[in-house]
Amino acid sequence: MHIRIAVIGGGSWGTTVAHLAAHRVPTVLWARRSEQAEEINEHHTNDRYLPGFQLHPDLWATDDLREAVRGADVIVMGVPSQGFRSALEQVAEHVRAWVPVLSLTKGLELGTRLRMTQVVNEVMPGHPAAVLTGPNLAKEILAGDAAAAVIATHDPVVAQHLQQIFHQQLFRVYVNRDVVGCEVAGSLKNVVAIAAGMADGLGRATTQRRL
Repeated sequence: MHIRIAVIGGGSWGTTVAHLAAHRVPTVLWARRSEQAEEINEHHTNDRYLPGFQLHPDLWATDDLREAVRGADVIVMGVPSQGFRSALEQVAEHVRAWVPVLSLTKGLELGTRLRMTQVVNEVMPGHPAAVLTGPNLAKEILAGDAAAAVIATHDPVVAQHLQQIFHQQLFRVYVNRDVVGCEVAGSLKNVVAIAAGMADGLGRATTQRRL
């Protein structure tokens, strides 16, 4: 598969997705700090976010955004929602036309309440926008636990190509055309998880009082 991936964001999830992609295609990870990029290239680790885990040896990292994206066939955005637009604006200065943009970011943009694919459509019109989302934990995936995710986009051809890149034996990737539903579900899942945790905690406290 002659595709080159650029992942923007060297946090735990961005690094994990870059690690997965590196199994299939040439992948570069953009990290803001030069020492982080050097660590990934020299030691194949990212101890600040993923201590104790080895990354794919073919994963390459750089702190030069232009170098990371200028030859990319797919841009993967793994930055937090509050910095998503500004990072994407910098990417847009160097990326080729019509390159798909895949968001890993959960949440809505502060102030506008836009979903990340909507931000992509505003900042980089003409570039296919997609989202990868699911109940995933970076450390569990790197540990080899089975996991699943969905890629949602309105373009079925783009969805198929992205699925081939990220789908692996223990990381199953499905496709969906409901972009809004997938992004909203990803944004709300933390709210539901917190509420469930609070309900569980209240239940345990009530049981202990009865005992």
